[in-house]
Amino acid sequence: MISKPAPNEYSQLAAGYVGRVPDAHVVELLEQLMESSYKLFSNLTDVQAAYSYAPGKWTVKQVLGHMTDTERTFAYRALVFSRNYIELPGFDQDIYVNNTDFNSRSIQDLAAEFKATRLSNIYMIKGFSEEQLLRTGIASGHLFSVRAFIYMLAGHELYHLDTFKENYHIF
Repeated sequence: MISKPAPNEYSQLAAGYVGRVPDAHVVELLEQLMESSYKLFSNLTDVQAAYSYAPGKWTVKQVLGHMTDTERTFAYRALVFSRNYIELPGFDQDIYVNNTDFNSRSIQDLAAEFKATRLSNIYMIKGFSEEQLLRTGIASGHLFSVRAFIYMLAGHELYHLDTFKENYHIF
């Protein structure tokens, strides 16, 4: 079991993600979320997936694409730091979303991509040793541990699922 990271293992901005994760087996949670999110998104219609709750806000497709981008980014950081200390640049979610066209893809395709990305990350996480989980590095100018990124994967997804419930009103 991967224990919850201490507050000095992640930035204050990441605290909201880490704090959303219940005291449970985080890998099992990632597996459960992978299945439930896949089911949720892959069952949406094109009309539902094109919905945005306000002008200038992302569509469901864009949010799911962003979730996959962030999944890859956090997992890459965990991989790099697990191999030993290094410094990585920041990640601007708006640049990523604005420079691709998630809306031209089917929601089923985006859901399958998210599921495949998560599954790959779960295999990677299961391969980390206890020593690797505690290794740290700098990302976006802040210190993070490998296990912090694992919790951030789950917390980021939980954050967006809550946002969908609160703002999108289609779930």
